[in-house]
Amino acid sequence: MIVMFVTTWLMALVIIFVWQKNVIFALSFLIFFGSIEAAYLSSSVIKVLQGGWIPFVLSFFFMVVMYAWHYGTSRKYHFDLQNKVSMKWILTLGPSLGIVRVPGIGLIYTQLVTGVPSIFSHFVTNLPAFHEILVFVCVKSVPVPHVPPDERCLIGRVGPRMCRMYRCIIRHGYKDVQKDEENFENQLILSIAKFIQMEAQESSSASYDSSPEGRMAVVRTTDTSGIGLVMRDADENVCDSTLTGSSNSETLEVLESPCRPDSPHVRRRRQVCFELSEAENMNSEVKEELMALLEAKQAGVAYIIGQSYVKARKTSSFLKRMVIDVAYSFLRKNCRRPSVALNIPHVSLIEVGMIYYV
Repeated sequence: MIVMFVTTWLMALVIIFVWQKNVIFALSFLIFFGSIEAAYLSSSVIKVLQGGWIPFVLSFFFMVVMYAWHYGTSRKYHFDLQNKVSMKWILTLGPSLGIVRVPGIGLIYTQLVTGVPSIFSHFVTNLPAFHEILVFVCVKSVPVPHVPPDERCLIGRVGPRMCRMYRCIIRHGYKDVQKDEENFENQLILSIAKFIQMEAQESSSASYDSSPEGRMAVVRTTDTSGIGLVMRDADENVCDSTLTGSSNSETLEVLESPCRPDSPHVRRRRQVCFELSEAENMNSEVKEELMALLEAKQAGVAYIIGQSYVKARKTSSFLKRMVIDVAYSFLRKNCRRPSVALNIPHVSLIEVGMIYYV
């Protein structure tokens, strides 16, 4: 009843300032509906001592749970924001990033839309090896009901072109259903390929090695015109092994085969292959980058996600330690894992453990 009573007051403000109606009309609406809700609210208040306090206790309990989750999540995000890797550190490592670049594509899931997350430095510090192609994937919910599929994917570059690092921001509206997209890997490859060609068309060959950091472009996944890659079903044509690749490498297919049930109701991923189109006017640098993208796709795709453990600092207050170390930790252990929420295949998943002191 309190919610409805407050909503009535807010609705009166909407009538005046949004709908631009007369103040008398807003007051009439407020007096008519407000008096009815005030009567119901007063009757509810009278019943508090006779058992009506139970909804207040339940509401307080759920409010504490939601506040603990929101507080822990926000502190974790601010830790990532304050400890992200600077681009200056990336540039000092050189094209190989100071590590061994293994074949394949690494999809690093992060909540940051700019910069390199701290999980990257934590991973390469303990295991100095990473994939040839790195893609920082960020799934965001935007404050609009629906995001058109053609405007859902934002592609950008991280660092210079020689580092082969990209950023992909996938935007969803708050009413969009985030379904399991079977073609996610293939659409991501096509989007990156189209971004490479769009970027090359806007810049001259002399400035090919200079790319502005933070520049993002909307890549329409349904528009395949101008893409230097051709996607075909694997059973249609036999593609050259140096130019094609399926959704997983042969090793991953062998590992994944025992995990696949024989039930016909289980959906299997679409097996496709890629090849370069016969474009005579394609830039040599663009062709080389597309070739590296195809060879990495053939080697396989790995999903890298952080398994964070949030801990309160020793100097924190007792209340903060209870919220972070007890309440938030309990909720994290009993909620859905990020890999399940993002529909990440288990056979290609790499989890990186890291402790966040907030």
